[in-house]
Amino acid sequence: MIREYGIETLELAGKAKLCRDAPSDYNSGMSQLDLSHHFLIAMPAMTDPFFAKSLTYVCEHNEQGAMGIVVNRPISLTLSELFAQINMPLNQNELEDMLVHFGGPVQTDRGFVLHEAGGEWQSTLHINDKVGLTTSKDILQAVGEGQGPRHLLVSLGYAGWSEGQLEQELAQNAWLSVPADERIMFDLPAEERLAAAMALLGIDYATLSEEAGHA
Repeated sequence: MIREYGIETLELAGKAKLCRDAPSDYNSGMSQLDLSHHFLIAMPAMTDPFFAKSLTYVCEHNEQGAMGIVVNRPISLTLSELFAQINMPLNQNELEDMLVHFGGPVQTDRGFVLHEAGGEWQSTLHINDKVGLTTSKDILQAVGEGQGPRHLLVSLGYAGWSEGQLEQELAQNAWLSVPADERIMFDLPAEERLAAAMALLGIDYATLSEEAGHA
């Protein structure tokens, strides 16, 4: 059972529950890297079952850490089923069969909505002038009434990295990074998003080697 959707305050990278931490002596110079509004493409060497062959959209990245949403892992839960579980009407027939996504291994009983910018919601991280991440229930109420954003991706859970952890994983060739194109998240089917993100770099997955670095 899913908890009631939404949280009052968006707890991001600095407070994420994490599986592992970067070593304290990791090169502090890389902490200046900001990969907000970037895609992380899991390299072939990635064996973590949560992230193998995944495409993650980075919502926030700063000196405290990073957080993002996996955008190519739909689960067997439709939006209509989610709305039923939280006792909220969904009066948009075209959205009933939209699949909810596995957004990452942190707080998997919480909902996160990536959406086109716009609207005034109680708890939103404004990533840039095109994309927002909202965790408050009011956005789903608006969606159910046909007043929400036209483009959205609903996920359960998120991916979190502690201070320096993402930088270390990049140095270890765990990820390929590229500036994000929000149309990949909102306009393409989930199964096409990873290839489309790699196409931004002019490559395909078959050409990736375990030794490739990040762009």
